[in-house]
Amino acid sequence: MLVLDDLMIDGLKIAQDDTLYRFTSDAVLLSHFASRKKGDIVADFCSGSGIVGINYYLLDKTPKLVDLIEIQKPLADLSQKTVDMNNLGGVFTVLNQSVQSLGDEYNEKYTLVLCNPPYKKKNSGEQNLSEHIAVCRHEVKITQEEIVSTAARVLKRGGRLAMCQRVERLTDLIVSMRNNSLEPVKLQFICTTEKNPPYLFLIEAVKGVKPQLKVLKEKVNK
Repeated sequence: MLVLDDLMIDGLKIAQDDTLYRFTSDAVLLSHFASRKKGDIVADFCSGSGIVGINYYLLDKTPKLVDLIEIQKPLADLSQKTVDMNNLGGVFTVLNQSVQSLGDEYNEKYTLVLCNPPYKKKNSGEQNLSEHIAVCRHEVKITQEEIVSTAARVLKRGGRLAMCQRVERLTDLIVSMRNNSLEPVKLQFICTTEKNPPYLFLIEAVKGVKPQLKVLKEKVNK
């Protein structure tokens, strides 16, 4: 069933479907965490209903272009509905395809890639999920390594990759980033209370720079 959720910015709405995967606070945290540069050309990988890319744009409306890339057609259609009903078509393009299938014409196109990826490896965790939910939560259609390597290919030199991920995958993600000439420059852990250990991290890497990691203060997400 179609649901229109309030984006809490300028009275705009985002289209959701309560039978499909709906965004969580992780996506909102990522859109606020990613660094901002006027005139950014942005790709939102595994964009779902478009929340990360759309919210990132609406925070200050400085990005020049935003591509929402989503393999699942029902979710891509929701993104298109949100773009259309909020009159964002001059900035946003919805691409209903896999991230890995981006052609050579996308090489070094973007200054920023955003990604709220599937958190779990294939065949791990809860298995009795609908196909739509499984693709969003598990690496069924794309792996973390494929996300990073494709981001490295489509980013300009000095471009940024901003992601969120579960803490147990931090080491693997940093190794993957460095193997693809993406240097982590900003890291923040997220916890549910000040007494609980982090369950999530936000990370940003830059293409082709020297080591300069800055760890931000932990953030509580209640």
